Amino acid sequence: MKRVFCPKCDNQVSFDESKYPEGKTLAFVCPRCGAQFKVKLGVKARRTDKGVEEVKEPDFSCGYISVIENVFAYKQELPLTLGDNVIGRRNKDTDGVDVPIVTSDPSMGRKHCVIHVKKAPDGGFVYTLRDFPSLTGTFLGNTLLGKKERVRVEDEAIVTIGATTFILHAADGVKE
Repeated sequence: MKRVFCPKCDNQVSFDESKYPEGKTLAFVCPRCGAQFKVKLGVKARRTDKGVEEVKEPDFSCGYISVIENVFAYKQELPLTLGDNVIGRRNKDTDGVDVPIVTSDPSMGRKHCVIHVKKAPDGGFVYTLRDFPSLTGTFLGNTLLGKKERVRVEDEAIVTIGATTFILHAADGVKE
């Protein structure tokens, strides 16, 4: 199942993309607001002030997070970049979130936590985690991070923000 977002109200619309050939343009009517919009299969695009522009495939060269599916969110793999990666709940009006998680989790903040990625002298990457701060806190494993506390995290670290859990995947796939 593929999910697309209504450009007017940001509602999710799901459809089975395997029934259609790549390159086909599909027309949708949003069930929430009634807006009509089109999606071309196989091409990722987004609307900007200057029109519609094509979006490149995600770059996982600095590592990524895997959101574990639960009642609030579906499984997602979101790339990280060098520097601060602000992680939070996706909202069309929220600026400053680098890794937006599509979820209906009310206990996850729009800006919940930060994973900082930097190059190590040996050519690998170093990952550090901190709370943004958020109202419900950030958990590494079963441990709640303190205010202003920064911790180094390794490959396959389990992080919980609100009722949503994700796993950090280091770029080289080796524990540091």
